[in-house]
Amino acid sequence: MKKLFGTDGIRGVAGKSPLDAQTIYAVGLALAHHLGAGPKVLIGQDTRESSDWIAATLTAGLTEGGARVESAGVITTPAVAFLTRAHGFSAGIVISASHNPWQDNGIKLFGPDGFKLPDATEMAIEAEIFRRLEQVAGREAHVPSTEPVVNEADRTEYVKFLLEAVPGLSLDGRCIVVDCANGAASAIAPQLFAELNANGGGEVILKNSSPDGRNINEHCGALHPEVVAKEVVAHKASMGITFDGDADRALFADATGKVVNGDAVLLLAARDLAERGLLANATVVATTMSNMGLEAALKRSNIRMLRAPVGDKYVLEQMLATGAALGGEQSGHIIFSGRSTTGDGLLTALLLLDIVHRSGKTLAELTADLKTFPQVIVNVHVREKRPLDEIPSVAEAIAAAESELADSGRVVIRYSGTEALARVMIEAESETLMRLHAEAIASAIRAELGA
Repeated sequence: MKKLFGTDGIRGVAGKSPLDAQTIYAVGLALAHHLGAGPKVLIGQDTRESSDWIAATLTAGLTEGGARVESAGVITTPAVAFLTRAHGFSAGIVISASHNPWQDNGIKLFGPDGFKLPDATEMAIEAEIFRRLEQVAGREAHVPSTEPVVNEADRTEYVKFLLEAVPGLSLDGRCIVVDCANGAASAIAPQLFAELNANGGGEVILKNSSPDGRNINEHCGALHPEVVAKEVVAHKASMGITFDGDADRALFADATGKVVNGDAVLLLAARDLAERGLLANATVVATTMSNMGLEAALKRSNIRMLRAPVGDKYVLEQMLATGAALGGEQSGHIIFSGRSTTGDGLLTALLLLDIVHRSGKTLAELTADLKTFPQVIVNVHVREKRPLDEIPSVAEAIAAAESELADSGRVVIRYSGTEALARVMIEAESETLMRLHAEAIASAIRAELGA
């Protein structure tokens, strides 16, 4: 059982364990040791005010461990994955807590192939971190006072990669609204969309692209897709695009102001790939959180849907195991096999724009036949993460929901891998029963584990 790594790296409140200076320094030492002699490591970060000192502390540990460290500065998570692979780095590191509030931060690790590390590797690094912590206990971690030299060419190279993925893409005179969440996309999206629209003919309206260290994800971005949806209506735009803090996922809004989530993107991308003979094994990998409506719509197009645990690394693992060309999450992490090694919000945005461009249809028209089951997600703050099936009152509430909903719904209860939350998700044909059982289960969890 991992103690530091969650579903997406090490995450917590910046300055507190496990993101205190000593632990971060130990992470650097441990990773350098794990990578062997003379490793070269790339570090990128999001816009949180804590990202600078965390990157500096991590760099100090890596350097003492014998690693050579290069900085890409503020850049998206998938950009680090791409650059790590493209330039033969021994590892890539992203300082980010993705969709979490500004007080949090995290450390995400990529291998030399650009893929997130498997669980077994993370466990081995964890063991080394704890050994290193014993060595540095009581010793003040050295944080360099000088800022690292940032390679500005990294962003330009990544933008070039993105544009080459969609040759001939045009906005067709459309107006689009882009919400950067005051996060890492703020460093990439302005250049990307300016070059995309270099020949004119369209309009790009950038929103929430002025980070101040504390406004990342604040009432904006993929956590609040209704914001970009309202902006689309207000500007009479054709489409809205919204990213999370590190831009590894994207959500959308159509011209009517309707939010288009990751399930809808999977449907459009799967149909497009299938029509062009590029959907390997006619299979798509989604997660336990994807709506039953997506499964039904894919089935009508003779496409099989498999479900993986939540987390884009687990989606990718099942894609690799089954040979699937496409996978993703309802939350907007979409992975295109052969194009990316992790969820990439900017790449997803361009590929979706390309589908719209080639189809000659609007986003609303392309998603019109996706009929979703009513779904509710209740987040319960918890003080600890005990196995839910070992708590009688919770187990009874779950069993009652599963029994009554039977084949007309789904019950998915899980702990968040990145926050102190239990997530209660229920889908059902009956919205009344859905809400009744969701609240019953949530109440049982609050009574036993509530923070």
